[in-house]
Amino acid sequence: MIAPLLVWTGILAALVYLPMTEDEPNWPRTVVKALPLIFFAYAAWQAGNTAFLVAGLFLSALGDMALSRTGRQTFQFGLAAFALAHLLYVFHFLVLSQSPLWEAFVLNTPMAVFLVAYALAVEVWLIPYTMELRWPVRAYVVLITLMGLAALTMPMGTAFLGAAFFIASDTLLAFQLFRLDEDNPLTGRIGWAIWIAYIAGQAMILSA
Repeated sequence: MIAPLLVWTGILAALVYLPMTEDEPNWPRTVVKALPLIFFAYAAWQAGNTAFLVAGLFLSALGDMALSRTGRQTFQFGLAAFALAHLLYVFHFLVLSQSPLWEAFVLNTPMAVFLVAYALAVEVWLIPYTMELRWPVRAYVVLITLMGLAALTMPMGTAFLGAAFFIASDTLLAFQLFRLDEDNPLTGRIGWAIWIAYIAGQAMILSA
């Protein structure tokens, strides 16, 4: 009973944060943004999920805190935290499926090939705009692609849907950070879509 209550508390906290996505950085906003994933991590621990999932969710909370602030160092910390979270999700999915990563290309060839093609397309539409962050972003793209492939080693369901929503959220975030001008009216509004896709993805990964 405790775990579902924690999950719904995290979702409620995410709804509280939603209108704050357009606010200027401040510490109350930072704390509220971290709460959903803290509750999700505690729920995963209470439910006896793998240590990989619990640690990945907690690292995501740290990443949320970092990305809620401004500055290059905090952004790089957030990028690193989420990259490690994706790596841990890879291990989590592979433990659940008891299959090697390449099994994704056997079980769901079209989707696995699409993920790889999508990662390669990022090199064209995103990487040239990331400047000095191009190699960290490249590494991040590799890890999130591996996460999607790991989810495909399981039967199609909430695991892959969660990974897909997470990838969609990161795609929108990359578009916001590197392709949109600061004075573009979409810059603030797109934050709503990023947050909704992100929380949906994390919640489905938790429930997989």
